[in-house]
Amino acid sequence: MAEDRRSRVRSLLDSVRSEGRTALTAPEGKVVAEAYGISVPGEALATDVDEAVAAAARFGGPVVLKIVSPDILHKTDAGGVVVGVEGAAEVRAAFCRIVQNARAYDAGARIEGVQVQELVPEGQEVIVGAVTDPTFGKVVAFGLGGVLVEVLKDVTFRLAPVDAGEALSMLDSIRSAEVLRGVRGRAGVDRWAVAEQIRRVSELVADFPEIAEVDLNPVIARPDGATAADVRVILAESQAAPRRRYTRDEILASMRRLMQPSSVAVIGASNEQGKIGNSVMRNLVDGGFAGEIHPVNPKADDILGRKAYKSVTDVPGEVDVAVFAIPARFVAAALEEVGRKRIPNAVLIPSGFAETGEHELQAEIVAIAERHGMRLLGPNIYGYYSTWQDLCATFCTPYDVKGGVALTSQSGGIGMALLGFARTTKTGVSAIVGLGNKSDLDEDDLLTWFGEDPHTECIAMHLEDLKDGRAFVEAARATVPRKPVVVLKAGRTAAGARAAGSHTGALAGDDAVYDDILRQAGVIRAPGLNDMLEYARALPVLPAPKGDNVVIITGAGGSGVLLSDAVTDNGLSLMEIPPDLDEAFRRFIPPFGAAGNPVDITGGEPPSTYEATIRLGLEDPRVHALVLGYWHTIVTPPMVFAELTARVVAEARERGVEKPVVASLAGDVEVEEACQYLYERGVVAYPYTTERPVAVLGAKYRWARAAGLLGGGS
Repeated sequence: MAEDRRSRVRSLLDSVRSEGRTALTAPEGKVVAEAYGISVPGEALATDVDEAVAAAARFGGPVVLKIVSPDILHKTDAGGVVVGVEGAAEVRAAFCRIVQNARAYDAGARIEGVQVQELVPEGQEVIVGAVTDPTFGKVVAFGLGGVLVEVLKDVTFRLAPVDAGEALSMLDSIRSAEVLRGVRGRAGVDRWAVAEQIRRVSELVADFPEIAEVDLNPVIARPDGATAADVRVILAESQAAPRRRYTRDEILASMRRLMQPSSVAVIGASNEQGKIGNSVMRNLVDGGFAGEIHPVNPKADDILGRKAYKSVTDVPGEVDVAVFAIPARFVAAALEEVGRKRIPNAVLIPSGFAETGEHELQAEIVAIAERHGMRLLGPNIYGYYSTWQDLCATFCTPYDVKGGVALTSQSGGIGMALLGFARTTKTGVSAIVGLGNKSDLDEDDLLTWFGEDPHTECIAMHLEDLKDGRAFVEAARATVPRKPVVVLKAGRTAAGARAAGSHTGALAGDDAVYDDILRQAGVIRAPGLNDMLEYARALPVLPAPKGDNVVIITGAGGSGVLLSDAVTDNGLSLMEIPPDLDEAFRRFIPPFGAAGNPVDITGGEPPSTYEATIRLGLEDPRVHALVLGYWHTIVTPPMVFAELTARVVAEARERGVEKPVVASLAGDVEVEEACQYLYERGVVAYPYTTERPVAVLGAKYRWARAAGLLGGGS
């Protein structure tokens, strides 16, 4: 059955190609749709007025007339569509008007006739489509359709193909999801029928990579089914060459030698201060790297007390990594020698490649690396840090605070921001890696490694693009169940709003696709650089929540309101406090305080009130996370609050009670020290903000859902 339908569509697509066309006509679109079980209305092709009248009579009731021309993609723009035509006289008039409009629109257009189509009963118009995204390949789309599609742009995307469950989830992912469930007495749509349209379109484009775009717009969704009133299929003019892929074992083998090397060669090592080759050597030596360090420079015998070699081929024994600190024009020749030495990794610090328009030079070094089975990091990077190996292979400032956060960036400037943040906040890192031009190694390679690395607890990545979005999603899906992955995707402008042959294509702007598919992969997308860094710092500190019930305990009503807003903004759920718990809270707070949620203990309370209410929130198993709002008073000074909170949380953890606790501290400068004290003891706390602690908690919840630790989607 499946083979038969593929055979029918293959024959049709080959025929279209043989005529030099990329767009299917409406009757051809119907053939494709029916082959894949996509529900379409009855229709017939009329080549003259009499055939149109006869076809309309056969269908009975009102019909839709549409121009059929391989040269007119957007029929409505050409005046080539008339809806609700009934009776012979109306059909004749509409037929003639459509043909005249089409000829006026494009005098040279080939006109094959007019499509006479049953008028689909009224329902909710939605759009189902698919596009070929340059990053992620085949992507399926769903949203409100008809005239609303270009106005509201309320569309969601998934990697194709999707299964039934994923297709169904798309109906709940648009902003107007409530409309599909039925509003103002109107019945909801047949969700399974709509989801099937999505699934079948995704299957179609997965089976035929040469299909660039599919547009079912509108699909008329009703309580008893869903019918595609218009089908548009566009073929790609050409197909991109497939990217070279490596197996998981191959990636881990090369990454292990890159991140845990026993021997490093520095191509272009120098004794001259101010040169990159000198800075790299100094960082390796001064950083305490325990492995062998081999300087390579044909004009020196000794560099920083180490024997220098004229060529890397003269270096004795095996070498795991060659770090390049020479001008771009010399890299290719030196890379050939590295390849002959069978060194598996080259770290290319030099700029002057594709980022400056030297695409051929970059292509040359990639070809050399592939010929020798070598992986390339860079070019155009600051280098990399592997802290647990005391490895600082970079010309930038050293960093040696070991910890569980792995940080990567495409940009050198962002890389140094990572470094400064890590130092200021005392965030220990397992690695900081520059990716630059990503001629070879990229985020999916690093994700694969960091996912297995026992020193890494959380991965944070700044990226401007992905070379292979599907490989990244595959790596993310393998990593997220064990470790959070935080991504800052730069470039939110709709660079994808290019000239497109379909509504779906025009809507598939880069950022919209990235946003949905990163979420589909379970990745936490950070809105800004500081957010990415704070998420990466906080997520390993916070325990995973075991349920959705969030309780706010605050000493200030105003902060309680703001914290409540932040909880809602971050997709979290304020717990409805049951009567017995409400009564328990009331026993500890003054009469003019307020139980409920937030629990407002008021500002003049002594430390004992904070302690009792926090302990109650931790001990009640129905409460899953606590948000604390503190404001500075002399009655309960900041460090007193910090110490009691840390103690109560520590005591609970000793008894096996692990709940995420975040805090917002408002007050004089002493609250900064109090926040640092809390953070170091597992309570994520921030001064002067109600938004940040809840945003961090929201990120933890998103990861917990994606990792399957909580019910519901990410």
